[in-house]
Parts: sequence; structure tokens; C-alpha cells
Amino acid sequence: MVKNLILKARGVEKSDLVLKNCKIINVFSNEIIEGDVAIDKGYIVGIGQYEGEKEIDLSGRYLSPGFIDGHVHIESSMSSPSQFARVIVPRGVTSIIADPHEIANVKGIEGIKYIIEDSKRVPLDVYVMLPSCVPATNFENAGAILEAQDLKELMDEETVLGLGEMMNYPGVIFLDEKVIEKLILFKDRVKDGHGPMIDGKDLNAYVAAGIMTEHECSTAEEVLNRLRLGMYILLREGSAARDLRNIIKVVNKDNLRRFLFCTDDKHPEDLINEGTIDYNIKLAIREGIEPIDAIKMATLNAAECYGLKGKGAIAPGYIADLVVIDNLEDFNIVKVFKNGKLVAENNQALFDTTIHLPKNMVDSVRIRDVKVEDLQIPMKSNKANIIGVVENSIVTEKIVDEVNLVNGYFDYSNDDILKLVVVERHFATGNIGVGLIKNFKLKNGAIGSTVGHDSHNMIVVGDNDEDILAAIKELEIIGGGLTMVSRGKVLKSLPLEIAGIMTSRPIEETNRILKEMIDLSHKELKVNENIDPFMTLSFMALPVIPKLKLTDMGLFDVEKFEFIDISLE
Repeated sequence: MVKNLILKARGVEKSDLVLKNCKIINVFSNEIIEGDVAIDKGYIVGIGQYEGEKEIDLSGRYLSPGFIDGHVHIESSMSSPSQFARVIVPRGVTSIIADPHEIANVKGIEGIKYIIEDSKRVPLDVYVMLPSCVPATNFENAGAILEAQDLKELMDEETVLGLGEMMNYPGVIFLDEKVIEKLILFKDRVKDGHGPMIDGKDLNAYVAAGIMTEHECSTAEEVLNRLRLGMYILLREGSAARDLRNIIKVVNKDNLRRFLFCTDDKHPEDLINEGTIDYNIKLAIREGIEPIDAIKMATLNAAECYGLKGKGAIAPGYIADLVVIDNLEDFNIVKVFKNGKLVAENNQALFDTTIHLPKNMVDSVRIRDVKVEDLQIPMKSNKANIIGVVENSIVTEKIVDEVNLVNGYFDYSNDDILKLVVVERHFATGNIGVGLIKNFKLKNGAIGSTVGHDSHNMIVVGDNDEDILAAIKELEIIGGGLTMVSRGKVLKSLPLEIAGIMTSRPIEETNRILKEMIDLSHKELKVNENIDPFMTLSFMALPVIPKLKLTDMGLFDVEKFEFIDISLE
């Protein structure tokens, strides 16, 4: 291999492929170099003037290293890894750092193995950070519990890089034995952070534990505090959280090398309409970052952060993951090469994505029979703690409001106070959490989903018990997914057969059905027009994001870090 690279680099022999007349984006020297790029056996062998067995004239278009998404949950696309690849590879993304904690919360180690194996079927390098927090907390029931000894089984997998986002920052700071075991196990590997609320000496302790990245920064102060301690900062632009514009102003020539891009969670419509890391690059350029610097954050910085040798640059000996761009203003992706092979052109994937559905990934909804009595809320007074939906945010408000009572139980009378129900769906334990929610604004029906971060229990919101029960039953029948019910009739459902959170159908079809359901929710069920009901619902059971959330174990005050009663004395 070495001899071959040398011979081809010297031009003694023709290379397999030569990209002619390129404007090469050099992320090492911050300049544009005009010339050819010679490629052989998937590697770049030289830059200059070359002849190849095959030649493609780029006619002066720009050539960039392949983009790297520094932190992403494939599951948020509601699509299998191969379907996900079909959308993001044509956008120039050739490598991703995936944290499969969503599917791990449902299927454990088997779910992670599914992500790894399905990813091998497509021209996208999917590197894996093993989930550190399954379940995210002890205040909910997930489909699996992954301890250090469980993760050890996958540590030697070629694509496994390290330990995924450490959401349990109290466990780090206060020396939780199980958390410390995981940190020790991955002592020589990359460890991702998730600690937006940490500062001072606690932040020092978090970094001292070896945690080196942070994707949850939303303010300049948070960014600077972490930069000063040597952390890498991931500039996130996803669907639920859009932080890039808020913190990009911190980036300058002196600190540029500590920044990279990520999407974290991006839903089907945004992936199709906006794109992925290419969108982050465009936003950064619009916000004043020089184009080569923006591309450097999307390539070389990410490769160096995660130790991806041979990635992130156009240079001899580097892997030929390349993106052809028409210009640096519109930033349209024309062609994408993976390992020296053309895999996408004009926003179309050129590779096969046939359906692959392992039997152990389906049949993930197991619940006990739910009755109307299970949904009742006994009240000590007419004052209640209520989850307040905040538009365009996964954070909620803690609202205290008056509700109507009938015989000491909550009664549907205030149009804007609805019931929220979380049903444990992994082991049919019968656990059901029931709470109240405001500012969702739903009428004459119920909306339900088995996509409920992070444990992905069944979560349903409605203004009457009958439709809530009907939604629960429909989700059981379809094996997980999304549904809408009105006056006892199922309006529409989207089955998600893979662990109840993903599907192998084309992402365009998934997006079409999802859009139809969102439109129906606003027109037929009068849901708050300023929210995506399914995205909003999916975060209402996440007990690590303030202020009030509901799990299958009850109403949880995230700021107090304890369960609280719905009714006040």
C-alpha cells in the first residue's frame, strides 16, 4: 500500500481517478489552491497536475474535505441509519459521530449493534459513542440499563470511539460509583459532555474527569468558561435546539481550532429542506465566519477532536472523502465522493438503501391493559402544579393554576389544561404517570407517541379520557409510532416499527405522513399553531431538562430533582 501511494504520488503510474481543474480548499494553510487531485484505492495521493485512468473535470468548482457531524442521534430522523445516510450524504456529510442512546433506552446493547450493523450497508462512516446514561435518570423506567460491564462488550468494535454524552453530571461531581466505573473504563477514550448548568469548581471537576466536549452551550459565557478549561465546543443547529447564532460570535482566529459543528437532533423535514452540517456552515458564513474557517470547523477540527486519522483534509495519504461545491456563497453541493467513489450527485444518493429490518428490533410495545380509572387525578385542592409548554423550547414552565374538581378528581373544564399520560411500554409493568399540561391547546381528541426522550415510554396528551385510551390502544396495535385520535376515531398514524422510534421506509414518505399529521393537529384538533405537537410531546418526559416533566413514575421537578404532587394543599 505504501509503495503504491508513493508511485502514484510521483506520477510514475496513473491513479485510479483524477479530479481535474479544482479549487482545492486547504484547511491547513487557509487558502484555495488550483490544481488536480489524484486518488487511488480510496486515498488521496497527490495535488498538482496528474493523469488518471478516469478523469472528472470539475471546471473550477471548489473541492472540500467531507463534512463531519460531531454529535448526532440518528433516531431523531425517525429513520434507519441507511435511510438517514441517503439524505445526509448528498449534503456532503461523509462521517458522523453517533450517540445511539435513544435506541439503547429501548433495546439496550442489541439496539446499539443494530445501528452499527445497518450503517455498514451505506457509504457513510458512522462512528459510535457508547451511551453513558441508559436510563438518563433513576426517575423513569427504560427498556434497558447499561452499566460499565455491559458497555465493555462493544469497546473493541472498530467504529466505537468513546463514551457518549455524560448527562448525569451530578453523578460525576458527587462520585457515583457506577458513573466513575464508566469514566475509568473509557479513561483513554473521548468522553462527550452534556453539562450546560455546571460552572465554577463543579465544572473543573467535570473536566478533570476527562470529559472533553460540550454541545449544550447556549450563551457566550458558557462557551468561554469551557474553552478556558480546554474543552471542544460543538456549535449545534438542530431541530429542537438552535444555538449556533447565539454563540458563533465567540469564535475568532485565536480559538477557532476548538470549535466544531453538530446537529444533535434533526427531524425529517429539516433534514430534507435545510440539510445538515452544510446548513451549519452556511449559517456560520452568514454570521461573519470566513468560508474556509467554517469548513475547517466542519472537517479538520472534528477529525482531530475525535481522533479520526486520515480525515478532515485534502492532502496526500488522507482518505478521499470529498465534496464538490459550486461556490462559497450559495454553497450548493454538486458531487460527493466517499473513499474515492462518487456516491451522490445533485442532491441525489447514488447508492442502494434496500429495507433491512432485523426481527429483534420490532415488537417493542408491551403494556398492561389501561382503564379509565388509571387516568384519574385525585386532588387535595383546586390548585395544581402544571407543566407549561414553552414555544420553540424543550424547557417547560412550572405553572400553578386553578382547576375544576368533581368528587375530588380533576375535571376537564378549562380548555387549555389537558391531561398528559406516560405509560411504561417496555416490560408491561403497569406504571402510569398522569399529569396536567398547559399551552398545548388541543380540543376534541388526543395525540400519542412512543417517541419520548429518553426512555421512550408511551406519551399521550388529550382533553378527554376516552380518546387518550384510544390513542394508547392504537400505539399498541401499530407497534409504536405516532397517532392522532378524535371522538374515538383514529385520524392518522405513523408506524415506527424499529424500536417504536424509527422506520425503514423512505424518509421522504415518513416526512410526508408526519407533515400531514402536524397539519391535521392544527386544523382538526386546534393544537397551538406555534408548536410541532410531536416534537413538543417527545420532550415532556425528559427529566433532565427544566422545569417540570412527567415520567411513568410521576410528576418531576427538575430544579428540585424530586417528584412532586400535582395538587397543592
